[in-house]
Amino acid sequence: MDHKSLKSTRMRYRRERRFKVYCIAALVLACLFLVAFLADIVVKGYSAFWQARIRVEVNYTQEVKDLPVLSVSEEVSPLISRAWFRKIPRRLNQHPEMMGTTRTQWVLASGAVDQYLKDKPNGLKQKQKRQVDRLQDQGRTKLAFNTHFFTNGDSKLPESSGIFSAAVGTLYVMIVTMAFSLPTGVLTAIYLEEFATDNWFTRAIEVNINNLAAIPSILYGLLGLAIFINYVGIPRSSALAGGLTLGLMSLPVIIISSRAALRAVPDSIREAAFAVGASRWQVVSHHVLPMSIPGILTGSIIALAQAMGETAPLLLVGMMAFIPEAPSGFTDAATVLPAQIYTWSSAALRPYAERTAAAIIVLLAVLILLNLTAVLLRKRYERSW
Repeated sequence: MDHKSLKSTRMRYRRERRFKVYCIAALVLACLFLVAFLADIVVKGYSAFWQARIRVEVNYTQEVKDLPVLSVSEEVSPLISRAWFRKIPRRLNQHPEMMGTTRTQWVLASGAVDQYLKDKPNGLKQKQKRQVDRLQDQGRTKLAFNTHFFTNGDSKLPESSGIFSAAVGTLYVMIVTMAFSLPTGVLTAIYLEEFATDNWFTRAIEVNINNLAAIPSILYGLLGLAIFINYVGIPRSSALAGGLTLGLMSLPVIIISSRAALRAVPDSIREAAFAVGASRWQVVSHHVLPMSIPGILTGSIIALAQAMGETAPLLLVGMMAFIPEAPSGFTDAATVLPAQIYTWSSAALRPYAERTAAAIIVLLAVLILLNLTAVLLRKRYERSW
């Protein structure tokens, strides 16, 4: 090798090493951004899983049913959440034996007291801070696990707000989404891959499906608003409207992934089935489809995870409303976790900030679980042809 060729070879090797360094640096940078994002969310949100409580003497009298604030001493009542006071009349109706008794209970503290005990900015006055400090010295305050976050719906009082109604709404929406998009998408993929002839019409359909997978998700919201709400008459803000809208958005992903799974089945299996006299439908239903189910399920789970994290399409079908109670049916007003996160993030009260981060943690955990399930299914049932 002459000197010129050797020099050229060394230059190519140097470029290769530099390119490798650039790739590693990009990977490290992406990982750092991801770690920083997750760390920031966890730091901001972990405290929402703990809620301040105060131990007080509660007097259950007849006057308390009309004016619940009289149930505790006057100096402590400003430190207690109004949400707890509001539940006293209903509690007395459910348990009449409590009337005329005095009980020591741990009650829900106000949002300002909760933030003060967590050393965060709060709206307490100096007199109230001294009162909280005295209660803390007496062992009458604590940070307990926040069950309200998982059992309550949205509330105008941050200390009693939770994700239960949004979680139930998300479940209803996902059921509708998969019930609509999974059979429709799989049957479409089977037709295009196994039955349709190669002509201009099927090629046009394929091009449009690929284009639909790339358009902004908010356009599906416009389509859902026009078709399902304005034309069909499905109730606005309902899980049915939101689920069908997300179903439209998930269809291209399911069709493309299902076609890829069907195409991965070797032609030799089809030819062997045809050789023993099987019809085309028997070939598909008895051989091709069962072998492609793992790939179809993987693509469908990924589409479900993508739909679960969407907010933009649901804005246009009215699923951003204040929903304190969980829906009892598919046509009731509902909201979803991403919409709940968006609502809390724009709230003015500071305690909603930590609840926003906590809800993001819950949503990320569910999405990671779904994607992990898809990976495990692919690994478990993966076949080498």
